[in-house]
Order: sequence, then structure tokens, then C-alpha cells
Amino acid sequence: MDRRVALKNMGLAFGYAVATPTLLGIVQSCKDEKSVSWTPDFFTKNEGDVIKLLVDIIIPKTDTPSASEVNVHMFMDKFANEIMEKEQQNFIKMSMGKFIDKALAGCGKENAEELTSDDLEPILAASLNITKEEQEAHFELIGAYNQALEEGETASLDEETARFAFAYNLRENTIYAFKTSEYIGEEVLAYLPIPGPEYIACGDLQELTGGVAWSL
Repeated sequence: MDRRVALKNMGLAFGYAVATPTLLGIVQSCKDEKSVSWTPDFFTKNEGDVIKLLVDIIIPKTDTPSASEVNVHMFMDKFANEIMEKEQQNFIKMSMGKFIDKALAGCGKENAEELTSDDLEPILAASLNITKEEQEAHFELIGAYNQALEEGETASLDEETARFAFAYNLRENTIYAFKTSEYIGEEVLAYLPIPGPEYIACGDLQELTGGVAWSL
């Protein structure tokens, strides 16, 4: 199975599934919302709380804001609700369910609302800290699973692969939303809203921006 097909079915093939301006619009629509009173549109309240904890494990607060402080968790919800196709939505719900079940089993708790960052971090790490060969094997299984569903067959995905799919999807979308948020784009990355007349094709990034990547 083509890896791009597997990524598309996970809702990750940005350039293939949806235009970048649409994604940027979703990122910017989140910037003025209040995280404290947030009610998810796609995820349940408990699932939304888990997403919020997980994005901050991926990008914690340091000298820059954490992922949730720039509303990455809200982007995740809007992206799933407004961009993902029904099959992708079903996939993310299924894979997240298996991820949460593993976290609950590992800490001996019964409800997702009880989960903490300490409960979730080991599951996230175990799902992502794998070899390239293991990752490719997971993509093969994900592709075969989705192909079977498209052909109207009954299909199932083993729990380890499902957890990988959720964790990988979450990490990639978290990084994308964080880097394209207004605060990070203008205050952390090198930002030049109106390019000057000078064009430097091969300039050293250290000299041009102090080693900071360009926002745009």
C-alpha cells in the first residue's frame, strides 16, 4: 500500500487532501477562542481534555508557549470536524479509543476524565519511539485496513498499530498547527510580513535570522 494513501486515510496528507489556505484559516480561527470554556465540536469533552494534555506533552511550555497555549487542541478538533472525511473521522475515533484504553489499563483508572499527563506520556512515547522498519510496517497495515473498508470488507486493526496511527497523526498535526499559529509565526520564527527589495538566494540562515527558521 502506498504510504501517501495511508497518510491520506489518517487525515495527514495536507497537500493532497486540502489546500493550505484552508488549514491556515482554521489555525487563525482558533486564536481568539478561550481555552478555559472550550467545548469540542468533534471530540467528546473527555476526548478533548485528553487531546489538550497530549499536545502539551508533545510541545510543552519552555521559553515559548505550550501547544495548548496557542490553541493547538482546538485546531485538532476543528480539523477533524471540518476537514476530515467521514472515513477519516471514524479512523481517528477508533484509534484514539484504543490509545485511551491502553492508558486507562496502564494506570488502573476507569474513565478518560481521570487521565493525567503522567498516565498518557508513556503510551505516547511507546507508540512513537519505534524503528523506521516498524513504522513502515504500521503504515502497511493501516493501508491494508483502509483498503479493505473501501472494498466493503470487514476489517480490524491491531491495537498497537491503531495507537501508532493516533499518536503519529496527533504529533504531525500538533507540530503543523503550532508552527503556523500567529504567535509562533510572528514572535518566535523569523517573520517578514512585507518582503524587502533585496533577494538573497543562498544566504546563511545564521547571518540572516540568527539561526531561526522563517515563518513564511
